[in-house]
Amino acid sequence: MDLKIKGHTALITGGASGIGRATAELFAREGCSILLWDLAANVEQVAAEISATHGVPATSAHVDIVDFKTVQTAFENFQQSGRELDHVVHCAAAGSGKFGFPFTNLSPNDWPRILEINILGMVNVAHAITPHFVERTAGTFVFLASVAGQIGSQTDPPYSASKAANINFAQCMAKDLAKHGVRVNTVCPGMVQTPLNRSVWKAWHDQTPIAERMDYDTWATKKIQSIVPMGQWQTPEDIADMIAFLSSERSRQVTGQTINVDGGFVMHW
Repeated sequence: MDLKIKGHTALITGGASGIGRATAELFAREGCSILLWDLAANVEQVAAEISATHGVPATSAHVDIVDFKTVQTAFENFQQSGRELDHVVHCAAAGSGKFGFPFTNLSPNDWPRILEINILGMVNVAHAITPHFVERTAGTFVFLASVAGQIGSQTDPPYSASKAANINFAQCMAKDLAKHGVRVNTVCPGMVQTPLNRSVWKAWHDQTPIAERMDYDTWATKKIQSIVPMGQWQTPEDIADMIAFLSSERSRQVTGQTINVDGGFVMHW
């Protein structure tokens, strides 16, 4: 299927690894120029590898999404290149690194950093780029949320609450921007083997009695078998496929939606 995004330019935040990198690779294969924003030291290397592999321009910048001025400056620097932006995929996020079941395992001090990164980071990206899309009367946002934002996952309450906020704010944006030809959607991964998922296991492992501990593979397999009807991990590439579709002309009538890529984990009645 031709997604009709060849020649476009896509910004991926958190693009140096995991779902962000898989998304960048897929957009590049479809003929998109790539802009990666990440704090990771290897983001320039990742951009260079994507460009060399897929034959498209790929650039990068170290951007701290919690600093609005930094986000604005990074986007202004991009615009000075004379290029226009067509798609934003916001993957940058963080978990608390603690096991929050029950939530009293955490303290109020565990919340601000996660809310700042996951909520205000999204807000900063949205505010920096929306005027460009409105002026063009075109553009797409896809925000990476999580099934945790829909089911009140007790594993990491600050993360879950922030992902619920991502879903809600994306819907607010979609309503505001539809008249300007700008579409906004959210993708919610289920169980994906990423550093964030491993950090959930580590937090559980460290607070569990020694006799009840499991290694990561055993813990993850048991969890997949118990909560995912299809009984499989979702891969970063699975998530990237949905992100690319929602960014493409093939979904031109889709906005304000929250799409789960979760093997049936969350089913709404």
